[in-house]
Amino acid sequence: MAKVIIYPTNSLILSDMVERFGHEPLAMMEKIREKITTVGVDSPPLNITPEGPKHGLKYAAVEVPAGVRGRMSIIGPLIDLAEAAIIVGDASISFGCMGCARTNELTKFLIREKDIPVLEIQYPHTEEEGKSFVYNIAEFLKALPEGGDEE
Repeated sequence: MAKVIIYPTNSLILSDMVERFGHEPLAMMEKIREKITTVGVDSPPLNITPEGPKHGLKYAAVEVPAGVRGRMSIIGPLIDLAEAAIIVGDASISFGCMGCARTNELTKFLIREKDIPVLEIQYPHTEEEGKSFVYNIAEFLKALPEGGDEE
């Protein structure tokens, strides 16, 4: 089973596809759940601690806005764990809006710089493109080591 980071990192569709093919999706939803259910952290939206932006310094310089560092304190460790990646470009907001252009660019840059298999694919806008989109992702996931739907 490969650990696959998805972009947008909060896409339920990509997360589900990765899981269906026997891999572990590295997505923001699980990390956010951990943050908001951890004892000692105030309930949402007060779910940030002073440590979050400090951890983000590993991925973004001190000069960048604290929001970028805060997001990178969650996304950066996912990138570190990744053994493969799927990046969807030009995605609809309903596919998984990331909300911060600078974090988006930094996330994609760090994924591309890592020496792992990366599938970069454009978001589909027609039914034919949608079929091709799903097929290409399925083939990528099947080709990953120790995983895929081998039936």
